[in-house]
Parts: sequence; structure tokens; C-alpha cells
Amino acid sequence: MPEWWARHRRTRTFLAAPSARFGLVVLVGVLLCALLPGRLAPADPNAQQLLARFTPPATRTGDGTLAALGTDQLGRDILSRVIHGARTSVLIGMSAVLLAGTVGTSLGLTAGIRGGMSDHLIMRLADMQFAFPFILLAITVIGVLGPSIRNIILVVGLSNWATYARVVRAETLAVRERTYVDAARSLGLSRPRILWRHILPNVSASLIVVATFGVAGAILTEAGLSFLGLGVPLAIPSWGGMLAEGRQFVDTRYWLALFPGAALFVTVMAINLLGDALRDALDPYLVARRAVGQL
Repeated sequence: MPEWWARHRRTRTFLAAPSARFGLVVLVGVLLCALLPGRLAPADPNAQQLLARFTPPATRTGDGTLAALGTDQLGRDILSRVIHGARTSVLIGMSAVLLAGTVGTSLGLTAGIRGGMSDHLIMRLADMQFAFPFILLAITVIGVLGPSIRNIILVVGLSNWATYARVVRAETLAVRERTYVDAARSLGLSRPRILWRHILPNVSASLIVVATFGVAGAILTEAGLSFLGLGVPLAIPSWGGMLAEGRQFVDTRYWLALFPGAALFVTVMAINLLGDALRDALDPYLVARRAVGQL
């Protein structure tokens, strides 16, 4: 079967899943909010109007402005803060996964192709990373360097590289024994060229699935750190920070925590559903089984 038809079949399998379509629709909306928050937000997310504080959802403030999702204890528009918070979550989630994936993939490829002492050393470092408590690392780094988006990306990214390293190493150990890799070696191709042209493309499917789930985990981690006061500065809107501010008003002003929590829940669920659909579409055994069933 031609390669382009196989790719087309994977795409059809992916888009045929209702969970994939739902995840794509939600993620497109979140990405639009992250890319164009100034155009989509109805107000400045940090503009304070004390006379309009605690305005309920779908209610107009004293100056006639509609607060679609209400206002918080300082009179800030919650809809605007939720939209701007999407930029914080997407930026941290994708940057942390890019950092962790780059470090983990590089080390996993090195461990899988070289073996020996390199493999042993990298895997022991991964074991140490898994054993080290994440919250202790976050408190230490942020306590020393201070809360900022850059430091959150460093903490989340460098604490998750071991997952990528283990997955890539396992895939590399299997792929390096394939016939086409032996043929490439016999033709005199260098090890970096074999890694780049023959091994990395064949481990990319598992890497994409792990990275998809990693984005959801990074977004949740950022929200948790911001909720604990270890995340981004208070001047930057974030869903975790909004949850922390609204927790003391849950009994009387439910909307302060409801809407950022709903945005976080729907976004993470959409990413997880998208990851499930990607896994099903990229799994060669499932794809072959479906192909046989359609004959």
C-alpha cells in the first residue's frame, strides 16, 4: 500500500473519533484565546473597578458594561482574565513539553543507540529524577530564583525529561535491530545520520502521544503551582491563580472559582481525548487490524 495512502488512512481514523473532533474544536478555541487575547477579551484583565466588585455573571456593572462571567473581588472582568489565562497555560504547557522532549529525546536516543555505560548512566539519572519529589524541586528553584514564567517552564520541563528518555530509549532499542538499520550501517552511514533518518522517524509516533499528554500534565502542574503561590506572578492572569483567589469566596461568590476551573477542566480533558485518538491512529497494530476488517 502506498505510503501517502497509509498516512491518509491514519488521518481518517483520527478524525473519525468523536473525541478527536471535540478535542480539536476546544483546542482551536484555546489557541485563539492564547494568540489573540487582546482582541477577544472585552476588557483589560488587570483593570480594577472597586464599585463593580462581585458583579454576578450576565449582569451589567454601574457603567453599563456587561460582565458575562462576572467580576472578582477587585472588580476585574473574569471573562477577560480567563481568556488571558489561556495564553499563560498554553505558553507554559507547550514550552515545558518542548524542553522536556528535547532533553529526554536526546538522552533516550543516546542511551538506546550507544548502550553500555552511557545507557546505564542516563537511566540511573532518570531513576533519580523519578525518585526526587517534584514539589520539593519546585519550592527550591522558585524560592531561589523567584516566581516567573521562565522559572516555571524550567521546573516543569526539567522534571519531566525522564519520561521521554525512557520511552525513546525503549523504542530505539527495538528499532536499532531492524534490517534497514543494519543496511544503513553496512553502507557506511554515520551514527548521527542513522539516528536522524532511520530511528527518530520511527519513534516519533510514541513521542507525539507522550508529548500530547505531557502538555495536559504541564498545564495542570502550572495551575497547581500557581494555586499554591509558587507559579507565575499575581500580575499575570492564570487559571491556577484565579482558583487560589476565588477559593475563599466559593460559598458566596461561586463564579470566581467556577469559570477558571471549568476552563482548566475542559482544556485538559480535550488534550487527553486528543491524545487517546492520536494513540489509536498512530498504533500500527490497531491500524492494521482496522485495515484487515475493511477488506
